[in-house]
Amino acid sequence: MSGWRKKRSVMHRYDVTAGIYDVRYADEQIAKYKVALESLRTRKFGIVLDAGCGTGLLFDHVADETEAIIGLDFSRKSLLEARRHAKSQNVHLVCADVDAMPFVDGTFDYIFAMTLIQNSPNPADTLKEIERVSKDDAEIVVTGLKKVFSKRRFEELLRNAGLNINILKDEGNLKCYVTVCTRLHH
Repeated sequence: MSGWRKKRSVMHRYDVTAGIYDVRYADEQIAKYKVALESLRTRKFGIVLDAGCGTGLLFDHVADETEAIIGLDFSRKSLLEARRHAKSQNVHLVCADVDAMPFVDGTFDYIFAMTLIQNSPNPADTLKEIERVSKDDAEIVVTGLKKVFSKRRFEELLRNAGLNINILKDEGNLKCYVTVCTRLHH
């Protein structure tokens, strides 16, 4: 399947399931957020990007601690659902492709890419774009679905994208690996 066809298929799947996504996956997502947030250096965030934000479940967990949070997704219906979680004035929603983000280099202090790269036609390109928009000292949280990536392949993918793995959590109850990374090249 071509890259664009895969993206259209993923977009369609999330548009169709946006209304029921939270009911189906909230518990799983919140468990990942908990592991990720406990692993970060600080809980006082600057400018945060939630890349592939979906219905915005992360907002409730970080909005009060941020200067601004940008929720980016290419599913319009998911973004409509995300409005419900965007209660704080510092939450902003952007409809765009994570592989071609409309941000200048080095914009974000923290980036969350939760349940994202397994939906990408080219995860390496997606990770390079995430690395591009991160500040030199940014912390970047990336999850990788275990049924899609072996632990070794996931680690290799992150390193090849210019990311240093600071923490990798492989909790038995999670369906994903949860990593906290920094940029290799400052």
